[in-house]
Amino acid sequence: MRFTELDLDPKLQLAIADRGYTDLTPVQELTLDRSLKGQDVAVQSQTGTGKTAAFLITLFAHLLRHHRGSRRKALIIVPTRELAVQIEGEALLLNRPLGMEIGCFYGGVGYAVQLAQIKAGPDIIIGTPGRLLDLAEKKRLNFKECGFLVIDEADRLFDMGFLPDLRDIVRQMPDREHRQSMLFSATLNKLSRRVAEAYLNAPAFIEVTPEQLTVDTVLQELYRVGSHIKLNLLLGLLRRRAPKNVLIFTNMKHTAFLVSKQLQANGHKAKFLNGDLPQSERLKIIEDFMAGRFPILVATDVASRGLHIDDLEMVINYDIPQDCENYVHRIGRTARAGATGLAITLASEKTADHLEAIEKFIGQKIPVLPVTDDLFMRDLSLEKLAGQHLERRRPSGRGGSSSGRRGGGGAGRRAGASYGRARSGGRPR
Repeated sequence: MRFTELDLDPKLQLAIADRGYTDLTPVQELTLDRSLKGQDVAVQSQTGTGKTAAFLITLFAHLLRHHRGSRRKALIIVPTRELAVQIEGEALLLNRPLGMEIGCFYGGVGYAVQLAQIKAGPDIIIGTPGRLLDLAEKKRLNFKECGFLVIDEADRLFDMGFLPDLRDIVRQMPDREHRQSMLFSATLNKLSRRVAEAYLNAPAFIEVTPEQLTVDTVLQELYRVGSHIKLNLLLGLLRRRAPKNVLIFTNMKHTAFLVSKQLQANGHKAKFLNGDLPQSERLKIIEDFMAGRFPILVATDVASRGLHIDDLEMVINYDIPQDCENYVHRIGRTARAGATGLAITLASEKTADHLEAIEKFIGQKIPVLPVTDDLFMRDLSLEKLAGQHLERRRPSGRGGSSSGRRGGGGAGRRAGASYGRARSGGRPR
């Protein structure tokens, strides 16, 4: 189905055409069929399937039917500041021919700009739970004025402990019979369904292709390597593949910091991203990476949530995640909107115990490629960073995983020849 077949305001059709949207994705077609009629929806859909455009087009379509003085506001609740900024960017692009006011509200930055947005009277409010409640307590935002609610990445909101905040916000809104609500989640598990049933008005449950099947668009490769020479293999793979951009995932915050410094010492333009960085610095790093100003970003799962990069060429799992769904989230960064991509996983004795569950979850074995001597490169950081004690220079002053759980459940149990001859000691350091 094509967007031109939808019964939309001509200005909105122009905005959609200007964005280059022609054919609806499956999630857009199923969602818009219900949401444009005013029905509440609870949608299972991962990032990269067009869900953001689906709910933004719904909101703009309904808001355009009323003059500014009589229209009710729309509220979009998201788990992270990065996702708020991403959605704001897409909303601003669609809004060019429409002339509505968009406000984006999140913590970690000053109030001046956000208060100015409130003064302008935003038609669409995008924000994280903490800052939204903060502004409501200060009488700057009034959720009673909101006739539309979008809960995006609901599963991540719950994982991050925002369910009580979400309840507080929804209690301050009009009753569910007097607003339209949409919930989007990578998985419609029991909690997501309970929340949908509690806060949405007789919602239509829409389940697009199960998330684990989307890995079919990603070329996956697995290399078994000892943890003490994993960086040597990473350097060799970067040399051989020479990606224009690559997102490298680690399980621990201090590992992301350390790997980025080691890559820099080996001549790579790399930066790290984790939740301990000041918000202004985080946003600048994301902006520069998306603009192609540096090619390698090392990040944890939480830091990268909501990070959507068009045409991302490669994802590397420096550490195998403990959570099966995080594996799918990670590799899905490089296969957005039907595109293909490459995902490389380095399986060391410290994290390989998680592999079996991941392969069961995605319904396939990840192809194992041979680890040969020519894949390894000497690590120049051993000399260049000697004496700097990088492992102690953690941005937060302490260790910890991005999910709050300790990683490396299988340390030491699977060392040996199956991990790229990890004990041979013959690799270049």
